[in-house]
Amino acid sequence: MNKRRIFLKQAGLGLLAAPVTSLAAYTNFNKLSPVTQKTITGNHPLVPAKVILNIRDFDAIGDGKTKNTAAIQQCIDRCNVLGGGEVIVPEGNYLTGAIQLRSNTLLRLEKNAIISGSPDFSDYPVMQVRWEGKWIQGYAGLIYAVGAQHIGISGPGKIIGDFTVGGRPSADHPLRRPALIEPIDCTHINFDGFSTEYHVMWSIHLTYCDTVSIKNLTIRSTGGNGDGIDIDSSKHVYIDNCDIATGDDCISLKSGRGMEGYTLLRTTEDVHITNCTFADSIFACIGIGSETSGGIRNVHIEHCKFTLAKTFALYMKSNIGRGAFIEDITVNDIEVSGAKGGLLRFNITGSGLQDQVPVTGDEGIPATKNFRFSNIKVTDVPVLVDGVGIHPHKPLDGFVLNNVTGTCLKGISLANIKNARISNIKVTGYAGPLLSIYNVTGTGLQGATEMPAPKHIEPLPPNNPPYQLH
Repeated sequence: MNKRRIFLKQAGLGLLAAPVTSLAAYTNFNKLSPVTQKTITGNHPLVPAKVILNIRDFDAIGDGKTKNTAAIQQCIDRCNVLGGGEVIVPEGNYLTGAIQLRSNTLLRLEKNAIISGSPDFSDYPVMQVRWEGKWIQGYAGLIYAVGAQHIGISGPGKIIGDFTVGGRPSADHPLRRPALIEPIDCTHINFDGFSTEYHVMWSIHLTYCDTVSIKNLTIRSTGGNGDGIDIDSSKHVYIDNCDIATGDDCISLKSGRGMEGYTLLRTTEDVHITNCTFADSIFACIGIGSETSGGIRNVHIEHCKFTLAKTFALYMKSNIGRGAFIEDITVNDIEVSGAKGGLLRFNITGSGLQDQVPVTGDEGIPATKNFRFSNIKVTDVPVLVDGVGIHPHKPLDGFVLNNVTGTCLKGISLANIKNARISNIKVTGYAGPLLSIYNVTGTGLQGATEMPAPKHIEPLPPNNPPYQLH
């Protein structure tokens, strides 16, 4: 059968295909609250798949040696112009440079299918990308999209980045290195059922994205700065049943840094993380910050296991000069073991790089509100809670710590918090006081030990000249 007949056969089958973005893609969708269902689906109609195309029919060769960038991109582009559908990656190892997903297109990786990233920087377009909260020049992700709608990648295949293109920008190589998967300004994204491997760079980086489902992924990202999933100025993100083991944060929530991020004010919000397993070998399992200048709010983390953390399982971090806010963070029903630092830390006053043009005065002190942590089991954590990194000019308003059981070496330290509620803390094995406080009001503080005032950084002086986006 010639290629033209194969193509027509595949296109005909595609007329019967399921929708690119289907409610079935969301685990236990019908069990979610109406608000969460609306968050996931949005108000856009589902787009039916019109074609199913196979990259082999566009001359892709899965030998792990032949570069298939043009063949895979042509298949994706063809799928897009025909109205949308599925691009099939069959069994084989397909070496490629950066490829761009188009609207209404799902990349389906079949069993034993591997997409392998090129080791050549020339195979990755240079464009504007986010790096540590700033827009800079950098290489596009191995699989990227810009301004697309209804896109996805599904398994059970694998995506492997070439380890030699990972790393951080440097004086002699200032371009940001390519992420593995990077949608920018995209809506209705579905990642389901595949595995990734990368090194010293982010696996999935969502920037300015809206309505995202990430489920059933296995992510391995070793070495420094090897984040698993970065949620960067994005909203309505649902992460379920993922197994993530990384060098740097397993999941990091960000929203910009300094006056650029504060002026753009693209908030990360409405993030739901559930039923996941995390292991981190360099920093934290879930990091909220430290780039928070666009604000972060309405984050729910529940039914998760934290099996290894170099520092803390949960790390809330920002810096003087970020401004904006971190608020409405809810953590429920988690298990924590193997944490070298502890369960939870707040460092809202001194984490991360100071921006060249920071947010100044008291406006530059991040505001924090409504942190709730309940139903937590810990095993041999060195510190239960290090909660002293809050600035006295803007105390944390609303902190709940309820129903914590297990073993720890040191208890809870809190500073500059109002409306705290501490209850049902039943841990053993600790030395010293269970609860130490400074400038804390609320309930459940009886018997707490008063501690000295923590050191804090003063607000920053005005920028001269005043900042303008440029």
